Amino acid sequence: MKRRSFIRNTGLAAVATAASPALHGNATTAIPKPFNLNFAPHFGMFQAHAGADPMDQLRYMADSGFRAFEDNEMAQRPVALQEKIGQFLEDRDMKMGVFVGHTIAWSQPNLASGDAGARRVFLEEIKASAEVAKRVGAQWMTVVPGHVDMKQSMAFQTSHVVETLRAAAEILESHQLTMVLEPLNFRDHPGQFLSESPQAYEICKAVNSPACKILFDIYHQQIQEGNLIPNIETCWDEIAYFQIGDNPGRKEPGTGEINYSNVFRFIQRQGYSGILGMEHGNSMEGKEGELAVLNAYRSVDP
Repeated sequence: MKRRSFIRNTGLAAVATAASPALHGNATTAIPKPFNLNFAPHFGMFQAHAGADPMDQLRYMADSGFRAFEDNEMAQRPVALQEKIGQFLEDRDMKMGVFVGHTIAWSQPNLASGDAGARRVFLEEIKASAEVAKRVGAQWMTVVPGHVDMKQSMAFQTSHVVETLRAAAEILESHQLTMVLEPLNFRDHPGQFLSESPQAYEICKAVNSPACKILFDIYHQQIQEGNLIPNIETCWDEIAYFQIGDNPGRKEPGTGEINYSNVFRFIQRQGYSGILGMEHGNSMEGKEGELAVLNAYRSVDP
């Protein structure tokens, strides 16, 4: 039987019976145990069950056994909502994952260019994001250096990126925060300066700061370079965060080619206690799709 058929035909009922009584109105139904790994869903992933209100969605995540949460758009949300989210996470003993710490240049050179104005804007955004992190209790923020500069050699571009990231690291070190550099794959994000884990590793070593580490997005790196477990192992001392998505499709584990059970077991054996962001869509719509996501993560949680 295909894995997706198994999830759809047998796993959904198992997840449904384990759901919180607050969500299903059944006083005899037990709240599921927390996941072993710190999987972090995002807003919209469970909206069919929880509704549109972000706080209700967070409550559903907590009641479903998740111990973490991430939100790329957190810096753009109203301050009052940021504070409310931060308080909820503290009350429910959940960890805040990444949010995007700056405006990403998708189509033109940014940090790689060495432009003083672009560097100044980036550093101001990092300062502002440090305040966002305080409000929501975050430790990490995502940084993407932007598009490659076709008019400069990679060596010069790398030097520009390192210089800017060292300045950002000085800002973040004073707040005990960490920017995590995310390499992006050539298919979804063509032309980005940062695309591979060895490149991110080289940059982090050059910046040489606890405030500059790697976000290893397993989906992106499966497309870009493969060889997942050996590359994770080689980059291990510079990895501070993981993100998840199966390939092809960028949906939950079990819908593509990545053996997430093996990858997660390796990460657990390495002693990882950080967050694994669920940066993917649902393979099916509605409540059925949301239960499929829950079941998929129960299936691969080591």
